[in-house]
Amino acid sequence: MSGAQAKAAVIAGAIGVIAEVDPSPLKKRHAQGWVQEVADSLDACIERVKIAKKNREPLSLAYAGNVVDLLERLASEEELLVDLASDQTSLHNPYNGGYYPVQLSFDEAQKVMASDPPKFKSLVQESLRRHVASINKLVSRGMRFWDYGNCFLLEASRANIFAPDSTASIPKFKYPSYVEHFMGDIFSLGFGPFRWICTSGDPVDLRETDLLAQEQIKKMIESTPPNVADQHRDNLYWIQHAEENRLVVGSQARILYSDAEGRVKLAVEFNKAIASGRIKGPIVLSRDHHDVSGTDSPFRETADVYDGSSVCAGKFLGCLPI
Repeated sequence: MSGAQAKAAVIAGAIGVIAEVDPSPLKKRHAQGWVQEVADSLDACIERVKIAKKNREPLSLAYAGNVVDLLERLASEEELLVDLASDQTSLHNPYNGGYYPVQLSFDEAQKVMASDPPKFKSLVQESLRRHVASINKLVSRGMRFWDYGNCFLLEASRANIFAPDSTASIPKFKYPSYVEHFMGDIFSLGFGPFRWICTSGDPVDLRETDLLAQEQIKKMIESTPPNVADQHRDNLYWIQHAEENRLVVGSQARILYSDAEGRVKLAVEFNKAIASGRIKGPIVLSRDHHDVSGTDSPFRETADVYDGSSVCAGKFLGCLPI
């Protein structure tokens, strides 16, 4: 269980429900404040979602259980309670702890995984078929689903469901990957995530970097084309709300989307702030994993991209248009 999705849902004003089968990361993320509440039963989870929806209350809710149980319950509800859904199980490693079949408890799955791998594989594939069936039911009622980029589509197809569309000119899955469906336009504009770390370890320094970022983004909004300015506005909203949403665990670090121009301008402002003493220590600039150079697997991040590169195997470096 990552904490990012839960926080992002609240910042965006949504109700985010994250299913987690392993109690250890669930307890950790709740204790750290990344997820606001925990529901120990499906009844409690569904009831809490209904209350939050009625009150238009942004909420991050962790369901302590298997996502297949959650999706099947959502599919059986008379009211459509979920508008957007994705999957982030580690299906690049489906038979060694990346995916836990719904037929077994977490502890039972650990035992079967070690003692009877063929049985475990069979249970995983059966679980995936149930998983997909519930998604299909919800999509038929209006939910929108996409692959997060975790081999979900590939492993589902290997379980004889979600098969590629044989009528397409290139292999095409039934549902899109999020890179294809959401991130492609953002990447085409040169935007991707970069990270900075305040080596002083002082939260005051991080606050100053947030303010500097806001100043630069506001300037860029006024001087860029509308489609680029829209991206800057989204990132301005994010950075304006970053501190209040307690996004720091450990290092005083921040992640922000920007294009090459924005990164350079922000780096220059950081240098000036360090030189003047506004910021007490050096700042390390790095990248996050989620950018064009990370879209390097034909069945994870590049599924169904329109240029045909989804059929390419191996690694490649993502390129931006000049």
